Amino acid sequence: MDRWNNSRSLFGDDDAEAGPVAGAPLAERMRPRSLAEFVGQQHLVGEGRILRQLLSRGGALPSLILWGAPGTGKTTLARLLAEKSGLRFIALSAVFSGVKDLREAIQEAKTEQRYGNRTVLFIDEIHRFNKAQQDALLHAAENGTVTLIGATTENPSFEVTGALLSRCRVLVLNQLSEDEIKIVLERALNDSERGLADYKPAISDTLLERIAHAAGGDARVALTALDAAVESTAPDANGIRTIAEETVIEALGRAHYAYDKGGEDHYNLASALIKSLRNSDVDASLYWLARMIEGGADPVFIARRLCIMASEDIGLADPQAMVQAAAAADIVQLIGLPEGLFPLSQATIYLARAPKSNAVKNAYFAAVSDAAETARVPVPLHLRNAPTPLMKHFGYGKDYRYVHSDPTAKDEMECLPEQLRGRKYFHEDESDQGVES
Repeated sequence: MDRWNNSRSLFGDDDAEAGPVAGAPLAERMRPRSLAEFVGQQHLVGEGRILRQLLSRGGALPSLILWGAPGTGKTTLARLLAEKSGLRFIALSAVFSGVKDLREAIQEAKTEQRYGNRTVLFIDEIHRFNKAQQDALLHAAENGTVTLIGATTENPSFEVTGALLSRCRVLVLNQLSEDEIKIVLERALNDSERGLADYKPAISDTLLERIAHAAGGDARVALTALDAAVESTAPDANGIRTIAEETVIEALGRAHYAYDKGGEDHYNLASALIKSLRNSDVDASLYWLARMIEGGADPVFIARRLCIMASEDIGLADPQAMVQAAAAADIVQLIGLPEGLFPLSQATIYLARAPKSNAVKNAYFAAVSDAAETARVPVPLHLRNAPTPLMKHFGYGKDYRYVHSDPTAKDEMECLPEQLRGRKYFHEDESDQGVES
């Protein structure tokens, strides 16, 4: 079972005294060892809050899904909850584990249960388990063989099965504030056992705040940048390492964007862009566009969203909106990034400034409603094509009037089924008609 982090190392085994492995990343070395050291998530662990109350009453720890962005303390909190509750701790990663690993872990928990030892089974990135793998956890979580704690960066409503969700409480972990990140950094600077104090680092508050700001609420990102800045700074004659601004910039690398092209942030940012465009907010639209582009979003995906918006939310209020969006999409596919950001920005500004109307969308869905109700109503004979004599014999095309030769047909010839005669689907947007009229 060496591949599992058995919690017995947390309660007095030799490994517990050894601490983090030598050479481990700073973020791992500085992992909090108690709830007192845990920074952030006071809405969960603060006085009178849910987890603090559960632990103080000595009640059984329920199965949990910890949902939060990277670097917010999900794994650490799971370990601390197990330790505080006196439970063994088995950790699996959904990236590297399968049903066989789950069954072995559950069997070990059953064996220990006979000796009165209860077990927390921690699944990191639980959203990566498929339905069969998640279903393998159900019985053990329900009958108390294990207390399941799953960690996920993705919305569990979409990524965790309903059956498993019903057996767990979902707790949301917030991104750490810049002040909280700064506390984490200062602890690392002043800790000689696990941190950087022995390097004698000297760094200004301004630069610490810059790291905290760039980390985007992710303590791991902040600690990694700080570690790199200290390590790459040469000591002076007194052994002091004075961190320069240029070193911090280099350590941070490209600005950190909390963006996952395959995750929920992808859709949240796209939603923010479209809703800002719909609200005619040029500046907000450009901001969300920049977040997506700099975060690594596929520019073609952005262009597709702009094309949809141009018709769905502007439509005939300004037909040039679709032209602008389509042109941007074509150009982006032709030249890619970084130059493609200019046509995307131009289209974004145009769409934000354009008059808005959802009359096209409303017209279609109004027609859809009637189409569903009358799906088996035959096409009127005069509207049917008659390519063969037999079809003409049965009346196909009879009484059809060609509007170019007979202008009165526009008003006199009915083109809807009899049951829908006179129905109106397209209504001009009276609030902002643009050129619809």
